[in-house]
Amino acid sequence: MNFKQIPNKFENLNWQEVDSIAKEKRSTVIWPFGAVEQHGPHLPLATDSIFVDEIISEVLKLFTSDVPIKKLPTQYIGFSPEHKGFPGTISLSSNLITSMIREIGVQLSEMGFKRLILINGHGGQISLLNTAARELRSCAPCMAVFPCFMWSGVNGLSELLTKTEVEVGLHASLAETSLMLALKPELVGDERPHEVIKGKIPEGWSLEGNAPTAWLTNDFSKSGVIGDSRGANECLGKNLKELLINHWFKLIMNLMQSDWPN
Repeated sequence: MNFKQIPNKFENLNWQEVDSIAKEKRSTVIWPFGAVEQHGPHLPLATDSIFVDEIISEVLKLFTSDVPIKKLPTQYIGFSPEHKGFPGTISLSSNLITSMIREIGVQLSEMGFKRLILINGHGGQISLLNTAARELRSCAPCMAVFPCFMWSGVNGLSELLTKTEVEVGLHASLAETSLMLALKPELVGDERPHEVIKGKIPEGWSLEGNAPTAWLTNDFSKSGVIGDSRGANECLGKNLKELLINHWFKLIMNLMQSDWPN
């Protein structure tokens, strides 16, 4: 089989190529997850989906053609009930997403794939994908499942971002606006909303910390932004892009060079 002629996109393969790749000892599929939800008046609804699709596509370009790893089409619509107070947000139910992951994952396992990486770009569905991955693993015990959040564990973010952004820049603020300026500047509007929630939460409690609440965006924000987008710039976005690509290339390469968890 000539791997040099095989693309990274799963949907561009033929069935014989899929069959051959799936039989490889370390065959792996990456399935990116995003969302179609409001991102303030200045960013597109597909922000999370664009990010994860672009970053993973760039990561896969760094692999040699003989590495048995392929990318499923990005799942654009996700679980976004916290943003349903704003027009444009489309949210699937948690049951539907879990069922979709289970059904597609089982089929990939039946084809012979050994690993499935669920790479998620939307913070609001981290727990959901963790749960769905565990359910899938119980249905397809021969396939390892890795539910990952694109922004988690990336060393160097705190050096690029302000302390406030790291703590409370949860949505459509400095990091996301800057990254979109680097990836798709034509989709970024001129407004730079500023809605920081620091000081509004009782001591010891948080939106996404050790003692969280099931918050809705319009609890805190009229613009849809949670954080401060005023300092966003393309240079910061390019640095974030490079950091994310390098992080996920290294992480995935480490996996592809090992037999873990078998």
